[in-house]
Amino acid sequence: MLWIQFVLMAAVIFYAGRQLARYGDILAEKTGLGRTWIGLVLVASTTSLPELFTGLSSAIQSLPDIAVGDVLGSCMFNLVILSMMDAGSKAPLIAQAQPGHALSVAFGVLLVGLVGVGLIVDPHLPVSAWVGAITPLLILIYFASVRVLFLFERRRLVITPEVKAEMRYADISTRTAAYRYSAAAVIVVLAATLLPGLASQIAERTGLGQALVGNFFVGVTTSLPEIAVSLAAVRLGAIDLGIGNVLGSNLFNILILALDDIAYTGAPLLGAASAANLIPVLCVILMYGLFLAGLTYRASKKRLKLAWDTSSILAVYVSAIVLIYFLRGAGS
Repeated sequence: MLWIQFVLMAAVIFYAGRQLARYGDILAEKTGLGRTWIGLVLVASTTSLPELFTGLSSAIQSLPDIAVGDVLGSCMFNLVILSMMDAGSKAPLIAQAQPGHALSVAFGVLLVGLVGVGLIVDPHLPVSAWVGAITPLLILIYFASVRVLFLFERRRLVITPEVKAEMRYADISTRTAAYRYSAAAVIVVLAATLLPGLASQIAERTGLGQALVGNFFVGVTTSLPEIAVSLAAVRLGAIDLGIGNVLGSNLFNILILALDDIAYTGAPLLGAASAANLIPVLCVILMYGLFLAGLTYRASKKRLKLAWDTSSILAVYVSAIVLIYFLRGAGS
């Protein structure tokens, strides 16, 4: 029965995520903003709502490994979505992306690296009330990254303006699109608030441990909206919107981790989390490195269903989950 409830919540999130993709695309058309920017900020922050409310619920319920594992597991799985997108693309996916995505990756590496530092040193650093010393830095760098990325994208569009797509949603008003977009977001939030308790029960009954359940089961489930949006973007031919959604979601996820720390009263969240969470931190950095290599090399074709870069990203993810499984309970 517990697994049925978990799967049901996953199905609800996935369905609502598809609606977010559709009406987010409509809003992009109605407002005239570029798909890359819409994917990087608006859609990314909205599809990260499950991580936001799941993380806050976990922190309030004193489940540090679920909260941290949800964010880091989602960051890992979001990058695996690139492999799913690549499987549906005839040419290598990352080679089709605009080079400016490297800036998002750079901020992503910086933020995730700071999380790794927090996992190691937060128990030994002075705190303001109960908030870890790393948390203010995460918040500051996130908003700085949004500002820098906005300025970069605006400048890029002036130099190389995007081709205006044919109006495909003339029969839907901006007000209707905004209303349905908001309704889908509410559904995602309500479903996500039920995940922490279910995940905790699964961890207890199966003996898998909170770190594994948070990084895998919850991390994958809360990434379902990103899957729906990104795969839809491939079908629409909007590669940069899909990739921007993935990379932007990872940036927003780290902001979520900072908010989780504020909600987790009593001690710094990263200091209370298992050392096993260092594994996804290192693996996300490795996956970012593979993305940058693919973006720079820009392969002209792929021999298999997946290009070398996205297949390597997938391999890193599988290795991380295996390591977390075998090290579950370590460092708790």
